[in-house]
Amino acid sequence: MSVRPTIIILAVLWPLLLQPLDATGQSDGGRGIMVDDFERYEEGGLPVRWSYLHDRQLVALTEQYMRPKERFTVVSDHGNKVLRVQTEGEAVHLTLANGTDVLDWRLSELPVLTWEWRALSLPNGAREDIDSLNDSAAALYVVFSLEGFLVKRPKTIKYVYSSVLPEGTVVSYGKLKVVVVSSGATDGWKSVRRNLVEDYRTLFGGDPPDNPLSIRLWGDSDNTGERAVADFDNIRLSPASE
Repeated sequence: MSVRPTIIILAVLWPLLLQPLDATGQSDGGRGIMVDDFERYEEGGLPVRWSYLHDRQLVALTEQYMRPKERFTVVSDHGNKVLRVQTEGEAVHLTLANGTDVLDWRLSELPVLTWEWRALSLPNGAREDIDSLNDSAAALYVVFSLEGFLVKRPKTIKYVYSSVLPEGTVVSYGKLKVVVVSSGATDGWKSVRRNLVEDYRTLFGGDPPDNPLSIRLWGDSDNTGERAVADFDNIRLSPASE
C-alpha cells in the first residue's frame, strides 16, 4: 500500500558549514569524531568499516554484495579519496552501527553531523514527495530508534540530495522524515551541517535517544529506472559549540 507523504517547506534554511579534519574514525583532540574521510581504504576498493544489510542482518561488506548497477567504490579525486555511490535502476546502502568499536557516539556530547557530497548524475524525474518517484542521488540517514508494538519500525531522519525539490523541503513518511539539504545542478562539492538534536525536536517533538542506532549512506534510482552517481566525503560528528 502506498504511503502518501506530507510536505513542509521550511521558511528558514539551515546553514551549510564544514571544516574537514585530517583524522579518520578517531577523536580529534576532544572536539569531535571524524566518522570517515575514506583515506584509509584502497583506491577502487570498498569502505570495509561499514556494513551491508543482508536478510535483515548487518554483515561484513564484501564484493559479493556490490553489483555493476548498485555499488559503492572508493575513488581518487585529485589525490583525495572519496566514496562514490552509483545506481542504475537500483538502490544500495551501507550502515555504520553505533555502540561498536568502530563508532561509539552520544548525541549529548556530539549533536552536530557534518559532511561533504556532490552529485555527478541526478536521477531524471525523481522527487522525494511522490512515493512512486522517490529516488535520491545520495542520502545520509540517521536511525535514532526502533519503535512499535508488533512491528518495529525505525525512527529516522533521511537527509537527501534531491533532483528537483528545493532545499529546506521536508517530506514525512510516518516515522521516516526526508529533509532536502542539497538540490539540483551537479555543480561540485556541497557542505552540510545539521544539529541532529534540533532537527529531531522539530520533526518528531521531544528529545532524541542519546545513542542513535546507526548512520547510513544511500543512493537509489530504482523507482525512476534512471542513473545516479554521487560522492561522499568527510563525515564528522562535533559538539554544538563548533
